[in-house]
Amino acid sequence: MASSNVSKKLALAFIFITVLLDAIGFGIILPVLPELVMEVTGEGLSQAARYGGWLMFTYAGMQFVSAPVMGNLSDRFGRRPVLLFSLVAFGLDYLLMGWAPSLGWLFLGRFIAGISASTYGIANAYIADVFPPEERAQNFGLLGAAFGAGFIIGPVIGGFLGELGPRVPFYATAAIAFSNALYGFFLLPETLKKEHRRPFEIKRANPIGAMSQLGKYPIVIGLIGANFLYLLGHHSLPAIWSYYMIEKFSWGNSDIGLSLGAVGVLMLFVQGYLIRLVIPKFGPERVAYIGLVLTTVSFVGYALAPFGWVVYVFIVFGAGQGFVGPAVQAIVSARIPADSQGELQGAIGSIGSLALILSPPFMTQLFGYFTEAGAPVYFPGAAFMAAGILTLLSLTVFVRVLFRHDTIQQTS
Repeated sequence: MASSNVSKKLALAFIFITVLLDAIGFGIILPVLPELVMEVTGEGLSQAARYGGWLMFTYAGMQFVSAPVMGNLSDRFGRRPVLLFSLVAFGLDYLLMGWAPSLGWLFLGRFIAGISASTYGIANAYIADVFPPEERAQNFGLLGAAFGAGFIIGPVIGGFLGELGPRVPFYATAAIAFSNALYGFFLLPETLKKEHRRPFEIKRANPIGAMSQLGKYPIVIGLIGANFLYLLGHHSLPAIWSYYMIEKFSWGNSDIGLSLGAVGVLMLFVQGYLIRLVIPKFGPERVAYIGLVLTTVSFVGYALAPFGWVVYVFIVFGAGQGFVGPAVQAIVSARIPADSQGELQGAIGSIGSLALILSPPFMTQLFGYFTEAGAPVYFPGAAFMAAGILTLLSLTVFVRVLFRHDTIQQTS
């Protein structure tokens, strides 16, 4: 038993560091992406925001198609090789984007990154491999804390490196991704036992096939649908945060980096510490409700904030997002067998990618429309207000699905 516990802790430590380094790389580029897009296009901020939305659309479109493939491959060959491939591909993507002389090359970089974007889903599959259902929510939260820690470090570094030029953070990110891959090659263990592997089937390795396999678990489908609405709102944050802060408060790269760092500090606290207290006490369902309510309040607050310092007040409320993902992951993974956890994460990844396909173009178009010259009403917070409405809808669906499931269980 002691040896088993040590193995679990080692696997968790390895995957925590992997997600942490990957999150640092992701966060570094956020403060400088608007400046880079404006540099390669020669356009102003409103139009650059629209291009930024389509860049995220390209990334998400490829992720939507490839996430089930990667998840099913990990169920067949193990988590480790799929994860290492993703990290190397990300390094190549960031090198390409740092060098990109035109907008077309930026799109190519996002295309490559989307194909290999399975890091977080495979990390969640690691957790499902080595921990029983009752221990998963806390450890899903720990991975969220790793991402939050990366958001503390990454944007702050990116904001200061961005003062040296908008391309410098991309090269730094490429170095982090390659270092992460090297680390994983030597130290990351395989956690999927051979007896839990299954053959790769192309009919299941696509978004429709993956969802159809999960169709026999109605509560899972319902909760994934609620999570989809939540993610539509959530993705407004990386899509327009930098553009919004530049437009409304005239923040520079370092200001944007520090604000995202504050988001990361609070997410680290919620997912690395607080969630381990509230999940056992209240259960994942109630914790998800709390997270969705707090998230709704934060989006409305961002939209209406009259001064820059007020944003930090609502960042505190926004830390409630740290409850949502781990709670939903815990609820759905407990209802899926061991040989299909990768498929589940692939399906969740596809739904997340579909939200990422739809949300950034919509949110950045809203931002561009309500900030450009001639707008009927000047309202740079329009996208955040839309995100608040979507999160409220997610809460409504979530409550209805769980209420119906509990009613069926009581009457059966």
